Amino acid sequence: MSRRARRTAGHVVVVGGSIAGMLAAAAVVEHVESVEVVEAHALPAGAEPRAGVPQAAHIHWLQSGGAEAVESLLPGSIDRLTAAGARRIPVTTDMVIHSPEGWYRRWEPATHFVISASRDLTDSVIRGQVLSDSRVRVRARTRVIGLTGGDGTVTGVRVRGADGAETELRADLVVDASGRGSRLPEWLRELGVHGLVQDRVDSGLAYASRFYRAPVPTRGWPVVGVQADPRLPGPANAGAILPVEGGHWHVSLMGAPGGRPTRDAEDFLPFARRLRHPVLAELLEYAEPLTGVSVARSTANRRNHYERLRAWPEGLVALGDSVATFNPVYAQGMSVAALGALALRDAFSAGPARGRSRRAQRAVGRPIDAAWALAVGQDMHFPTTEGRRPNPADRLLHRYVGRLSRTATGSFRAATALTDVLALQAPPASLVRPGVLLTALRGPSRPQLDRPPFTPAELALLAGSSGHRGTGGRRPA
Repeated sequence: MSRRARRTAGHVVVVGGSIAGMLAAAAVVEHVESVEVVEAHALPAGAEPRAGVPQAAHIHWLQSGGAEAVESLLPGSIDRLTAAGARRIPVTTDMVIHSPEGWYRRWEPATHFVISASRDLTDSVIRGQVLSDSRVRVRARTRVIGLTGGDGTVTGVRVRGADGAETELRADLVVDASGRGSRLPEWLRELGVHGLVQDRVDSGLAYASRFYRAPVPTRGWPVVGVQADPRLPGPANAGAILPVEGGHWHVSLMGAPGGRPTRDAEDFLPFARRLRHPVLAELLEYAEPLTGVSVARSTANRRNHYERLRAWPEGLVALGDSVATFNPVYAQGMSVAALGALALRDAFSAGPARGRSRRAQRAVGRPIDAAWALAVGQDMHFPTTEGRRPNPADRLLHRYVGRLSRTATGSFRAATALTDVLALQAPPASLVRPGVLLTALRGPSRPQLDRPPFTPAELALLAGSSGHRGTGGRRPA
C-alpha cells in the first residue's frame, strides 16, 4: 500500500515539543499530509537542556517496554542512542539493587533491558529523527491558548506568537502533549465537556541530583540503587547511580518530608550515607562531582481520566504527562509516553474513522493503568502520602508483593515476573497468576545476599581507579 493510500487526515497539530510530542508526530506522520509541532520555547539543536523541563536534571531511563515502543515508532532509535553514548543495561544482570526485602541477585541471562542516558541526550536523538522527516515542522516560541471547534469536534487551536499576535491553526487532529502544565481540562470545559475525574497521590518525595565523572568505564558498569522501605520509621529515602554518556554517573537522591535532600553540595554525600545502605556514598567517594545540585519537589502522581469521559471530542487526543505524571522514582514517564504514542499509531492504522479519537484516548489509558497501579500501589504506603491511603485490600496486596520481592532475591522465576511488570511488558495482574503465586508461596530457593553483588572485576576496577579522592570511604563489598 502506498504512503498516500494510508493517509486518513490532512494536517495534525501537536501541542508541545517534548518527547511525547515528538513521538506523537512519529505516530501519525505516515497517515497525514503534514504535522506541525507547536512549542512554547525554542528547541535546542543538540543534546542541550530544553526550556520548561526542570525534571531533566534528574535520572531517567527507558524501560524495555518503552524502548521497544520507541523503536517501533522510530526504527533504529536504540542504535542511535547507544551510538551517541547511551547505555543499554541488561536487567537484572547489570543491576545492583537493594530492595526493602534485600539485595536482588544479578541473574543471567538477562530478561529485559533499560536505556540509560541523560534526558537531554534522549530528547535530542528522538527529536532529530522526527524532524528529519520533511512532513514534520516546528512552530517555536508559540503558545497554544485554546482549542477551536464545536458540536463534539475539535477543528484546530488558537495560538499566540512571540510578538503577542493571536491566530488560529486548523487541524484534522490535535494532539495535546504539552506536559504536566497542560491546560486541556480548562479547554475542554470551554467546549462544554464536563465531568473530568482527576487523581492526585503525593508521597512528598523530593529529589536532589548531580552529575559525576565516573572513576571507572561506564560501559558495562551496573546501575546501583537503594530503594525506600515504607515500613521503616522516619522519613523514607532512596537513591540511584546511573551510568550515562560521556563517562559520567548521573546520581539522584530522594527523601520524604522531614528528611528531604537539599541544594547544598556539602550535604549530598552525607545524605547518601544515611540511606538504608551506604553503597552509593561509598562509590561516590571515588568520583568527581561535575555539577551543582538540582532539586525537584514536584513528584506527585497525577492523572486526568480522559478515558472515562462520556463525551470526548472527535479530532483530539492527549498523551504523555498531559494525561498522567508519575513519581520519578519509578522511571516510567518516558516509557508510558512512548507506549501511548504507539497506541495512537495503532488507532490510526485500524478501525473506522468515526470514533477514532475516542478509541485512541482509551488505548492511551491502558499503559497508564499499569504504571499508575505500580506507582500509586507503592506510594500510598508511605506515612507522608496525601491523596490516598491504603485500605485492607491494598495492604494485603502490598504484603503479597513484598513476599514476592523477597522471593525474587533468590528466585529467577519470581525476579522475572516482577521485571516483566516493571518493564511495562506485562500487566500487574500477572503477578497473581497461579504459577507466580506458587513461587511466592515457596519463597526464595537461594539464601539472601549480605552485601552488594559487585563482581570481582568491578571491585578491581574501583580499587585501581585513579579517581579515588581519599576521603575515607571504604570499597563496597
